[in-house]
Amino acid sequence: MILDTFRLDGRSGIVTGGGSGIGRAYARGLAEAGANVVIVGRDKARLEEAAAAINDHAPGCVVTHEADMADTEALQALVDATVARFGHIDFLFNNAGTIHRAPAEDFPKEAWDRVIQVNLSGPFFLSQMVARVMIAQGRKGKIVNTSSLIAVQGGKNVVAYAATKAALTQVTRAMCNDLAKYNILVNAIGPGWVETEMTGALREDQSRLAEITGRIPLGRWARPEDLAGAAVFLASDASDYVTGQVLFVDGGWLSA
Repeated sequence: MILDTFRLDGRSGIVTGGGSGIGRAYARGLAEAGANVVIVGRDKARLEEAAAAINDHAPGCVVTHEADMADTEALQALVDATVARFGHIDFLFNNAGTIHRAPAEDFPKEAWDRVIQVNLSGPFFLSQMVARVMIAQGRKGKIVNTSSLIAVQGGKNVVAYAATKAALTQVTRAMCNDLAKYNILVNAIGPGWVETEMTGALREDQSRLAEITGRIPLGRWARPEDLAGAAVFLASDASDYVTGQVLFVDGGWLSA
């Protein structure tokens, strides 16, 4: 039955930035489909609250792990802990990210370096670590990066964020080619305008809010849960011939 191909019973994996927003919605969707999920972030209390809320009703098990995407040693510890807990890694969602808003002419180097490390270097090296586990265990794997519509549009006052999302999209395509021979599929989800903490300042600016909302064909911003279906699809057997792709979930923004 086709619906069975979307089930994730017995699968396990990692969602970075899983304590809130899009990452939490990913984790919830994956756990509701039966997966065991390690949610990762820097805020212990937020992670524990998210895990408890999901575990209250989902058949999968959600556990927490504290790590900073800019700390390569911490990422290896995350991978080791996941294998120790669940025995294998079937999927990785590189969702954690950061943003700094400033005009390009005033953008500080410290902010540039931090955004590059968290949004690009961290996801690449974590993907590399997870891929090595999948290869060693001879298991099919799914790696999913969180891109953005800003990967193909410049945005305003977000030069470092735009650069990382465009680069992460190319990392997705390049790793797809390198890892296909191991049956490891690499894709990305490209969210549109989503109601999260990261976009809070934009939504408080009424003129900017109206400008953005007025261009979205569906007439509203996404809620984090609008991204969960894409996450389950890309982690499941239903997407076993899909790799190197960016699935934009943007309410039609890029077609407007």
